[in-house]
Parts: sequence; structure tokens; C-alpha cells
Amino acid sequence: MGYSFDFQSVSFGPLWEGLMVTLELTVAANIIGVVLGFPLALLIMSRFAPVRLPAMLFVEFFRCTPAIVQIVWFFYCVPMLFNVFLGSMTMGILALGLNLMAFNAEAYRAAIQAVPREQLDAGIALGLNPLQRTLYIVLPTAVRASIPVLLTNGIGIFQQTALVAIVAVQDLMYQAKTLATETYRPIETFTLVALVYFAVSFPVSQVVGYLERRRQLMMS
Repeated sequence: MGYSFDFQSVSFGPLWEGLMVTLELTVAANIIGVVLGFPLALLIMSRFAPVRLPAMLFVEFFRCTPAIVQIVWFFYCVPMLFNVFLGSMTMGILALGLNLMAFNAEAYRAAIQAVPREQLDAGIALGLNPLQRTLYIVLPTAVRASIPVLLTNGIGIFQQTALVAIVAVQDLMYQAKTLATETYRPIETFTLVALVYFAVSFPVSQVVGYLERRRQLMMS
């Protein structure tokens, strides 16, 4: 192979700027997904079909369609259909946040169903109304049980932020594509980008593994 590697020709400045945008997208999307995923899970578990069915349709739409299609739809169809014009960054956050919200809702739903009946009975004995039982018993228990899955989903959305590059959000992948074109060094550029994604994702994955092992020990 006659290719000569030259990593020094790749400037990390633009990649750093792109990484900051990627992290901003990730944090904002996770806030939406973590906060709104729980009430969405409650809607899915509602006994009333007019409440439950739209929530289930929302979740299944985001779980059963590619994230790239969702992002493109938000960027191009929402302005045309609803005459709503938002910045590309805002659209990216909404698309990724709603996607994560759907996946987190399923994680919350499984955790809610696993709440011991004895805890709910204790809440009833203490005179707590349904809202209070949800806030003081179900929510804390479900969140603790869901943390490994929420972190895993958070890693996934961090990686999926690369998709917003196709709609000109200047994230890490967008900057990498631009830099690779300017320097004619795609191998070096995308190798560095892969290492950046790995450096951010790997520690979080280790935390997830630790939490899962700790939970198994507590349950055994």
C-alpha cells in the first residue's frame, strides 16, 4: 500500500467546534427524552383508549422508522405543512429528542410495571392519592431501575447526532466531511472522528455495565 498517513495535516480546531455542537445536541435531546419519556409512559399505560392509542402510535412511529427519515421530515416537511420555521439546530434537537423520548418511554414503562405492588399498597395505606403515589413512589423507583437503559439510549442518541450533518447542522460529522474535502485526507479525518466518538461513548458504556452488575448483585 503506497498511502502515506499524515495526521498533522488535519486541524482539530473545526472538529472541536463540531464536537461542541454534537454535545449540545446530545444534552438537549437527553433532557427532552428523560423528562418527557416518563409522562409518555404513563399515557401508554392509561386505561382510556383515546389517551393510550395516540401515545402508542407516537412511540411506534419513532421506534419503527429510521432516525434519518425523521430528521429529514422535521427539516423539510414541518415548515411546509405547518408553516413553522425554526433554526436547524432547534429542528435537530426536536427530532432527536422526540426519538429518544419514544425509546425512553418504553424503558420507563417496563420499570413502572416492575414496581412492587407492596410499595403501592403502602402508599394507599398512608393516604396518598394517585398523583402522589406516582410522584413519590412510582417515579423514583422507575427512574432508578431505568438508569442503565437511559444511559444506553443516551449513548445511542449521541452517535445518531451524526445524521444531522445531512441537513447542514455543523456538528462533528459535518465538520469532518468539510475538513476531509478541504485537506484531501478522509482516512485521517474520519479516523480521528471515530476515536472522538469512541472516547465519549466508551466511558459511559462502562458506567452502564457497572450499574447493571451492581443491580444484579442487589437483586441476588
